[in-house]
Amino acid sequence: MRAFVSVDLGGFEAAVESVQHEFAEVSGLDFVPPETVHVTLSFLGDVAAKRLPTVTEAIGDAVAESGASPFEAEFGGLGVFPSREYIRVLWIGLGEGSEELTRLHERIEARIAELGFEPDEHDFTPHATIARMRHAGGKRLVQEKLDDLDPAVGTMTVEEVRLTESTLTDEGPVYETVERFEL
Repeated sequence: MRAFVSVDLGGFEAAVESVQHEFAEVSGLDFVPPETVHVTLSFLGDVAAKRLPTVTEAIGDAVAESGASPFEAEFGGLGVFPSREYIRVLWIGLGEGSEELTRLHERIEARIAELGFEPDEHDFTPHATIARMRHAGGKRLVQEKLDDLDPAVGTMTVEEVRLTESTLTDEGPVYETVERFEL
């Protein structure tokens, strides 16, 4: 199974859709369905079924070791990866709560690395992807909107992280929660 560890943005579908609407006329953007928007703490890739209990235990241990208890996370602002000149991903950022998410990410990455999973090569930037750019036709318009927009999406209480299975289909990925880890 293809899997990742995440914090879901349930309840923000309308706000995410409103931000996406600001980019509706941009050529080359594929929008993430608002109901699936999340913050990825760790992408595991393929996890064999026989390894699932060990992986689940490691994630649970990492969450406990992080010392995180439920916290407020404020979503807003926009950014892109990898850079403004070469845009592949458009995202909503985090203000309050980013330190806690970073701590969770670091503990989870350390634990799964012990199991042989490759850690992320990039510095962790807490974010929620809202669109992917498939070609650069609308790059200039995205750059302009990044300068003009500073949306406030909302604040939520993060109470859990999830191990999520991602099944790729012709219509896009389908996500299913495998396990929940309460903070």
